[in-house]
Amino acid sequence: MSLLRMSWQAALALILMIVALFNLPLVDQPVGLDAPATAMTTTFLAWLILMAAIGVDALPRPAITRAAALFVLTHLATYLLMTEIADGDGLDRLSFFLMIAASWLIAWRCVTLLSGIEVRTPFASALLRLLIPAIFGAWIVILWEAATRGAGIPFIILPPPSAIGVRIAGSVAILWADVQQTILKAVVFGYVVGCASGFVIAILADRISFLRRGLMPIGNLMSALPIVGVAPIMVMWFGFDWQSKAAVVIVMTFFPMLVNTVAGLSASGAMERDLMRSYASGYWQTLAKLRLPAAMPFIFNALKINSTLALIGAIVAEFFGTPIVGMGFRISTEIGRMNVDMVWAEIAVAALAGSVFYGIVALAERLTTFWHPSNRQG
Repeated sequence: MSLLRMSWQAALALILMIVALFNLPLVDQPVGLDAPATAMTTTFLAWLILMAAIGVDALPRPAITRAAALFVLTHLATYLLMTEIADGDGLDRLSFFLMIAASWLIAWRCVTLLSGIEVRTPFASALLRLLIPAIFGAWIVILWEAATRGAGIPFIILPPPSAIGVRIAGSVAILWADVQQTILKAVVFGYVVGCASGFVIAILADRISFLRRGLMPIGNLMSALPIVGVAPIMVMWFGFDWQSKAAVVIVMTFFPMLVNTVAGLSASGAMERDLMRSYASGYWQTLAKLRLPAAMPFIFNALKINSTLALIGAIVAEFFGTPIVGMGFRISTEIGRMNVDMVWAEIAVAALAGSVFYGIVALAERLTTFWHPSNRQG
């Protein structure tokens, strides 16, 4: 093993580990007169595992082997640290925070090694594309847990992810009812109607120049309307049920689709349009075979933007009046009761649903516009 082979992440982690050693209790504090005073602490065991991970990184082994070893050792040490802090032993201990920082650096090194691996099979490539962001996301949760419990942050300010997970597990029925009301009714209906109507009006605006010149400035104006001003009006017009929230979603998704589709229909080159005219193609033939395919990246860009806008619009609209169900209703009600873990549980479910929604649209884009340069693999 040579120190010259050590990465900068491992070198910095080694420095942190050495500093942590001077603050590390090597024995458990005796509880009674007959209690042993020489037992190795969990923190010291985690320290040894992290030192082994630093040593593995310097070994002349293939990147995939070192990455797998770093992954296992780092997360084992982190698990030991978290089990100790769950009992309150890690509070206000400098060695704990130094070792968490060292673990994060080694995990960073693991992701760096995984990113540099060249794979030849589609399955392995897809697995790496999922594994790398999964490790990154897991460490966001780990650092969140370590900060809230290790630093003693009050629960009312920021609950730890473990408490939020317990709340989610214990409130599945409530969360599912809220998802049905907000997402499966208001978001889905409003998203489909808003995007579809924006697409149809964009085709008409492209065909009729008067409509395009008159509608586009209004579209840009309507896109700047604040949702907190639109939502109460829609609630007054369409009532307190999900229909008013769907109306807000329609307003929010209509104009991004309109603007992007009109811009995309102008994306085809002059040479391609001249070629279609030389074949005596009419407007609708040119639209179907040239201009709409060229506009697909713009259309999917609007669909991806609207996938997040629709969820935000429906949740915010529920703040201004709704039946006793819905994600926005639950957030506004539980924050008034200081049940912040339930509020964060709703936020987590909304984030997961929005990510899945966005991922479905992105997958459809990749399958539809595989010919576009942005989707080509080098």
